[in-house]
Amino acid sequence: MLVAPSLLSCDFADIKNEIKTVSSADMLHLDVMDGHFVPNISIGIPVVQSIRKATDMILDCHLMISDPEKYIPQFAKAGADIITFHVEAVEDCGKVIDMITELGVKPSISVKPNTPAEELFPYLDKLYMVLVMTVEPGFGGQKMIPQCLEKVKILKEEISRRSLNVLVQADGGINDETLEKTVESGVDVAVLGSAVFAQKDRNSYIEKIQKM
Repeated sequence: MLVAPSLLSCDFADIKNEIKTVSSADMLHLDVMDGHFVPNISIGIPVVQSIRKATDMILDCHLMISDPEKYIPQFAKAGADIITFHVEAVEDCGKVIDMITELGVKPSISVKPNTPAEELFPYLDKLYMVLVMTVEPGFGGQKMIPQCLEKVKILKEEISRRSLNVLVQADGGINDETLEKTVESGVDVAVLGSAVFAQKDRNSYIEKIQKM
């Protein structure tokens, strides 16, 4: 299982060194919130630019924002390697996927807990990754909604049935208590926030999860 630490849980006053403490991870997860699509505000384009200068790790930008197509070119220019937008935030997912791909970035779509996994089926053949939210997006440190892991299984089955090569990511409440269930569901990429940044030796903790 690949590990993507969420920098939302790091110390932003020391972000360059914080990134070094999770350098064994497979990618960095950047939560972008606008206070409109979700009830919170986090980082934006200038922070992504600064993070890009601080590391050559894969930057996985999760856009929890309304009208993401207005800002996708700027996030691509800022250095995003993967851009995830929400199916609930756009009218034409296919058009947004094409925009991301044409910018040389890997496209990904996310679904909130109440959105069926089947909403993503029409787009799977054009995606690099899908993200299943296992909490309501907008805040870190929430408890996992375990039923959401059923969507992971549904997506994995459909991806396998169509012989596609699409990663399934899960985000929300993944920690020592829920890791086993997360692994059993077939998740390819686990996003962990406070569970990682609460560790004294974060890289060792990440490496342990990668071997699960």
